[in-house]
Amino acid sequence: MSTAEPTPLLVLDVVGLTPRLLEHMPRLRALAEAGSRAPLDTVLPAVTCSVQATFLTGAHPAGHGIVGNGWYFRDLGDVLLWRQHNALIEGDKVWDAARRAHPGYTVANVCWWYAMGADTDWTVTPRPVYYADGRKEPDCYTWPPALHDELTERFGTFPLFHYWGPTADLTSSRWIIDATRHLNRTRRPDLTLCYLPHLDYDLQRHGPDDPRSHRAAAELDAALAPLLDDARDEGRTVLALSEYGITSVRRPVDINRALRRAGLLQVHTQDGMEYLDPMASRAFAVADHQIAHVYVRRPEDLAATRAALDGLPGVAQLLDDEGKKAHHLDHPRAGELVAVAEEEAWFTYYYWLDDARAPDFARLVDIHRKPGYDPAELFMDPLDPYVRLRAAGALARKKLGMRYRMAVVPLDPAPVRGSHGRLPTSDDDGPLLVCSTPRAVGDRVAATDVKSLLLHLAGLDGPAHTGEERHP
Repeated sequence: MSTAEPTPLLVLDVVGLTPRLLEHMPRLRALAEAGSRAPLDTVLPAVTCSVQATFLTGAHPAGHGIVGNGWYFRDLGDVLLWRQHNALIEGDKVWDAARRAHPGYTVANVCWWYAMGADTDWTVTPRPVYYADGRKEPDCYTWPPALHDELTERFGTFPLFHYWGPTADLTSSRWIIDATRHLNRTRRPDLTLCYLPHLDYDLQRHGPDDPRSHRAAAELDAALAPLLDDARDEGRTVLALSEYGITSVRRPVDINRALRRAGLLQVHTQDGMEYLDPMASRAFAVADHQIAHVYVRRPEDLAATRAALDGLPGVAQLLDDEGKKAHHLDHPRAGELVAVAEEEAWFTYYYWLDDARAPDFARLVDIHRKPGYDPAELFMDPLDPYVRLRAAGALARKKLGMRYRMAVVPLDPAPVRGSHGRLPTSDDDGPLLVCSTPRAVGDRVAATDVKSLLLHLAGLDGPAHTGEERHP
């Protein structure tokens, strides 16, 4: 047990940060030059929830159970993405280990995932108001509850519609930065976790090489400056890292449509709209960027499922039990098969064969009802000449307190230009770790070693496993 006061830490999850993007971020680059940096070896799938859980537990998805941003809950018969309860992460979190070493260790979590119900001292996470008449309004959840009004009075309502969707932009990251600065000044947590989503938007919209993506990196870097200045003044060690790098894509892969055409995926129809029927399907896929968990109801259907997907353009690998084990993805929540996309491909969730039969939520930003991830939610339908007029009408109804449907999302996935999820083929396009402490890391850092690195930087553990022993 440590009696010395731990070194305070600020951990910035800078979504999509890569060595290439760091060139457009002078403040973070200066932090790396004065401190240390290393490529970060991520896990499969390289998606937000899985990698964050690895950072916090030091385990692979096979150990902590977060096999994606969502999965098929077999006991419920339903596909659920973007759940909130921290208990879904299995295993020992970094704050558990820190408190064993130093009782009373305090933690603030600002928008890292699976925040609700976590044993952290202060929590802020997006949480809309779902009114009884069907309206959804921006808001957040906090712990303790009084923190909600404190943050809202100072910084305004959490800008949910700038956090995801066609209008997602720097506004949400600025709010998160302001909330983080406030918590650090007023509560002085030993460990502060801060999630910054801004680079997710234009990199998926335009691709990582587009000037608009480079501009987004510069914008986020400038917005970070006051937080980095505060950390220096407060004596905080800063660790900035990313879960994945976003790479260019050109080919959407309709994996569920292939399973449906093979007679394996079933739908049911209501009011002329088709809905995925996972309980009745012999096989279906939960698409998650460049990874898709393929759930097969009976062992005797595995061969037919594999036959439907083998040779499907855009599919690079189909991981079976041995393949999942090799990638540390062999958890009961994972699909019987896991599809990995080719470098310039990604998986859609679409399962209908005629757009006229698509469910109404397909044209909405509706991350909880779609049985898979939909990056088309970042766009307004470019094929609809009246899309902005209809959006303005829906916004007017919203302001009058009336029910509204912001049906602006395209059903054509062609505009998407960036994705992630597969393991990177190049360090330049892969995730990165930057630390304000010189010589804090070796040649490389594994995502599974981030937990021990944090404990080491806090002064609560022995030498961290940071890659030196693998690269003498």
